[in-house]
Amino acid sequence: MNLNDRRRKLLFAGLVVVLAAVGVYLTVAAPEQGDDRPEARPSATATPGSPGPESPPPGIQQAVNPGDFDIYRLLPFSRQEFATAADLAQRFVSAYETYRYDETPDAYVGRLSGLATDDLAQQLGRDAATPGLLEERRREQVVAQGSASLDRMRTIEDNSVIFLVTGRQRLTKGGKESSGSKQYAVTVARDGGSLKVYAFEPADAGQAGDTG
Repeated sequence: MNLNDRRRKLLFAGLVVVLAAVGVYLTVAAPEQGDDRPEARPSATATPGSPGPESPPPGIQQAVNPGDFDIYRLLPFSRQEFATAADLAQRFVSAYETYRYDETPDAYVGRLSGLATDDLAQQLGRDAATPGLLEERRREQVVAQGSASLDRMRTIEDNSVIFLVTGRQRLTKGGKESSGSKQYAVTVARDGGSLKVYAFEPADAGQAGDTG
């Protein structure tokens, strides 16, 4: 073996070592591609007047796949929050439509207080304690049993969602039975660390959505 051959072999071996080192560096330092794992939702504390949602949606960075499209990644409420809000709206209307002539206003409001904000519960308490209303219910021995069905979502805001809910009522008044129904727009909003019914009114009256 002559000197030139030895130099060529040493040079070739050196190039192999350098290329191997570069390959290791690129493998370790290069960012992962095509990672489709869900992003974590950042936590935030709701403050009155905050312009953004309490739970900002994580968004979608990858190409949209119609067969595996997670719409909740684009909405300000998670699947669980939507379910909780819908359950609140339905139970609230059912409780609102249920009352008896022989119960106190406090007992009536007590069934609603865990579902509604403090301000709304207080307003309902004042309405239920109206002397003329109490007198009529006692005189006619009114008994009302309510139920409710969710119809659809009307509006989704950063920190609130409005459901259209139909309340149904079976009424006994003066010994006669009747039934009826009415649709309400029920706003469920974030209230501190929980969701509560913030406002409601007849569906055809319209209603502002976001509370923040």
